[in-house]
Amino acid sequence: MVRVPFRGRGARTPASLEDEETRALVAGTASAAAAEVDGPAPADPDPTAAAFFDCDNTMMMGASLFWFARGLAARKYFTGRDVASFVWQQAKFRIAGSESAVDMHTVRDNALAFIAGRPVSEIVEAGEEIYDELMADRIWAGTRVLAQRHLDAGQRVWLVTATPIELAEIIARRLGLTGALGTVSEVVDGRYTGRLVGELMHHEAKAQAVRALADREGLDLTRCTAYSDSSNDLPMLSLVGTAVAVNPDTELKAVARSRGWVVKDFRTGRKAARIGVPTLGAAAVGGGAVSGLLALRRRNRWPF
Repeated sequence: MVRVPFRGRGARTPASLEDEETRALVAGTASAAAAEVDGPAPADPDPTAAAFFDCDNTMMMGASLFWFARGLAARKYFTGRDVASFVWQQAKFRIAGSESAVDMHTVRDNALAFIAGRPVSEIVEAGEEIYDELMADRIWAGTRVLAQRHLDAGQRVWLVTATPIELAEIIARRLGLTGALGTVSEVVDGRYTGRLVGELMHHEAKAQAVRALADREGLDLTRCTAYSDSSNDLPMLSLVGTAVAVNPDTELKAVARSRGWVVKDFRTGRKAARIGVPTLGAAAVGGGAVSGLLALRRRNRWPF
């Protein structure tokens, strides 16, 4: 897997790398470079068209990184307090239905610190197990059908997600997709350093990754399709010829209607902003974290 070198936290950082657009470009380029394309070519390939699917609440119910964190917590990778911090941030995200810049920067600055020094192979092995335990049954059947239609038409299909590239590739492979674009972490001698390459695969970084992959693979973006539930993915959705809002948040639904985009909603009962709350609450109770949530909120701790 390709890894792009990145300065350590203690190093002096050029001013240009502090610019959000530059960090998004670095992250997008790194993610596209890390994307692996496997599997046999279709009988009747359509090489210049492709589909790009967001993961959380688009392909999967809830946040893939949350389920990954639950699985790692069960394997004693971090403490109950760390779980409580993650539960608090995820609950805030799901209830509010959007990510603030402050929250996303906090995630970026602390991403993967909890596995710093661990071998990549160890985390990948855990990810395979966690997918079977906690994720496989949370794939939206309707979204999977949409992806399969593109594959049947001879088009390539990628996940585009803020989750770590290693986990994103596991999810993509298990679903029979072409590959994944995800957050790339710095790796030295086969071990994580606890730092990111550039930025989280989020917002503008997703569009940069799709653009870089299109250049690499010879895709015609006007013939490509993108799917997402979140207005945060408007840069990616606006980049392609066809955009589809899947289980959309309020803002994305309004934009989709104003632009004539197709809307697909596979939810039943309560809307998506509330769909993750019961499971998040159960996780908090299970981790002994109810009393710790408010304390951790004040301390602003974040394990990723």
